[in-house]
Amino acid sequence: MKNKGLLLAFALAAFCLIFGTVAYAGCPDMIKMDNPAYSTHKKGIVDFSHKKHYTDYKIGCGECHHDAAGKPIEGLKEGDPVQSCIECHKKPAKAKAKKGEKLTAQQKLEYHADAVHQNCIDCHKDFNNKSGTKAAPTSCSKCHPKKK
Repeated sequence: MKNKGLLLAFALAAFCLIFGTVAYAGCPDMIKMDNPAYSTHKKGIVDFSHKKHYTDYKIGCGECHHDAAGKPIEGLKEGDPVQSCIECHKKPAKAKAKKGEKLTAQQKLEYHADAVHQNCIDCHKDFNNKSGTKAAPTSCSKCHPKKK
């Protein structure tokens, strides 16, 4: 009987380990923002600390993951499937207007780099304004490492 209890405990531990790994795989601690859309980027690729943002800073998933109207997706939890930015903001690099042309904010959001930068920098600026600090980085070099 002891062997059955030990076997059951081992099986339960193995199940928890496997399930925990699968469930956690949806939200890695560190996300290297390395994407073909950045192939022409002149700065180093950002290592985004997902864990720091949702655990340490208590930022909800919907603050970054939004719907087509730009509104936060409500009810997201760690590990829920979400679309990558590039799936909606499909044009690589930054928007470039033709000479004499001015792009609208909506047109700029079609470009991956513009959308990501706007999302991050606007949030960082809001945080700094609300907290009265400059704790959240707003300059390129604070997030982008030097290119090697």
